Amino acid sequence: MTDFVQVFTATETREQAVQLAEAVVRARLAAGAQVVGPVTAVFWHLGEFGTGEEWQLLLKTTVERYPALEEHLVAQHPWDKPEVVAVPITAGSPPYLRWVEDSTSPGRNP
Repeated sequence: MTDFVQVFTATETREQAVQLAEAVVRARLAAGAQVVGPVTAVFWHLGEFGTGEEWQLLLKTTVERYPALEEHLVAQHPWDKPEVVAVPITAGSPPYLRWVEDSTSPGRNP
């Protein structure tokens, strides 16, 4: 069941996260999105230790649609080097996974 992935990214503001979520779902690059936050981030950036507030964006898609989703997120993200990572969905309810597949298929009406 590794035909599906959950993709993570984060933005500085809720508005940025919602804008990215709406764009990728409308483009059928992701079946759905959840905006979570604010969350506290602790990180190294440009050789300096830092902390900040971020909004997480969780996206569900297929392995087949992932490359286009990643390309879109990197191109439209406000950060130069945004986190865009995918983890395999190793199990899930069949109706839900069918919905993900149907929702990310161009030209199909979920």
